[in-house]
Amino acid sequence: ISVGPEDSYVTPRLARPGDTIIITKGPAIETTGLFVAALPGMIERRMGADFLARAEDVFWMMSVVDDAQIAVAQGVREDGVTCMHDATECGVYGALWEIADAAGLGLVVDRDEIVTVPECIELCAELGLDPFAVISEGTLVLTCRPHAADGIVAALAADGIPASVCGEMRERSEGINIIEGGAQRPLVHTHVDPFWAAFGKAIADAASEEQ
Repeated sequence: ISVGPEDSYVTPRLARPGDTIIITKGPAIETTGLFVAALPGMIERRMGADFLARAEDVFWMMSVVDDAQIAVAQGVREDGVTCMHDATECGVYGALWEIADAAGLGLVVDRDEIVTVPECIELCAELGLDPFAVISEGTLVLTCRPHAADGIVAALAADGIPASVCGEMRERSEGINIIEGGAQRPLVHTHVDPFWAAFGKAIADAASEEQ
């Protein structure tokens, strides 16, 4: 339950075709933060002490509170932000699909335009995970009126939060789509986040090594 002015809350139902999609920080923030916090020894053995030191900073990125407050300060509804979603279960892909579904709209996003944290991409590659499909609390996916997009990205950057414009909302009939390497395909919700199996296995392996 939350309390606020009646004319300032946002919901996916406020989004409409043509709205701009912005993503902050990038994929696999929570995946990286949890692996580093729970299994630093494993990460150091597999990827080195230098990588571990850099990746430890990702743990502190697991919140969208600042992202959301900065974004809505630029305006809401007709003036700016129309909806927001923290990319938790099933990551960025899941969040995008859920926004479109809740809005009753379609969308198209260019994956190559999504901002990324190098350590998140490197860790997922090491673990054999798709960074865009795994749990990513701390990544804010938002839609806004097109005229507000540049101001929102600039305001986030001024506070040290990387963000990028990566797509737009479309009519429902156009589908929910992702562009990868210039090729467009339907975006399908996996419903089961692959992070949990990988994390569970890593925890079990670490426990076995200690015995």
